[in-house]
Amino acid sequence: MPLVTTRSTTDIKLSRPVQVAEAIKDWVVEQGLQGGDRLPGEAELIERFNMSKGTIREAMRILEAQGLIKTRTGPGGGSFVHEVSRQRAKALLGNYFYFKDLTIGDIYQLRLTLEPELAASLAGKLPEDILRQLEENIAEYSKPATNIDEERAQHVASLRFHAILAEQARNPLLGFVIDFMVNLLSDLTVYRRLYSLPNAELWKQGRDHQQALVRALRDGDGETARAIMTDHMETAWKLMRRQEVEMESRFISE
Repeated sequence: MPLVTTRSTTDIKLSRPVQVAEAIKDWVVEQGLQGGDRLPGEAELIERFNMSKGTIREAMRILEAQGLIKTRTGPGGGSFVHEVSRQRAKALLGNYFYFKDLTIGDIYQLRLTLEPELAASLAGKLPEDILRQLEENIAEYSKPATNIDEERAQHVASLRFHAILAEQARNPLLGFVIDFMVNLLSDLTVYRRLYSLPNAELWKQGRDHQQALVRALRDGDGETARAIMTDHMETAWKLMRRQEVEMESRFISE
């Protein structure tokens, strides 16, 4: 069939292989194909989309680079629909923000909106093994750090607490966005060495909030869980911003 698209006029600027790649994705969705399903062979794709062999091959390379198809050689080989993993999706999206001048405030503004709702939605619904996993995570920073390596490890571990919660989200989009923000913040913390300034208040406030949150989640108290997470986000935002400003001041003075 000829390549026909109903996408916006901005797609006119896209190269032909990119347009074909988008058309193939649309076709996969229309056909209800799932991960592992085989795609038509090259000859059939050429006929279906009325494109040259070179254009089809380039379109398939684009889809493979995006992680949406896998190509296998040998007996039983071919091109297959591939479901993008959460880890790969975060990495690809992270590339977009790599050159953006993100701040602590940018991330916390969104966290403050989403994470309290996630906490409320999970109250009374988490299995005991997940609650124990959260408690074991908190135990990794039960005492203040004594050196810079411990400080870094504690920062990363305290953020992992939120990634564990994000994995339990009933709403996959909400869970992914929160997990992605946690990943961004962890990278930002390490990249800008915000952990290099010991901050006992940040450690204590974070640990206390998380311990209280686990209790509320276990008790099934959604409103309390929401309130604790809101306070946790607001406090962490304030203290992390203070950390960020102090590090910037040190950098300028040096």
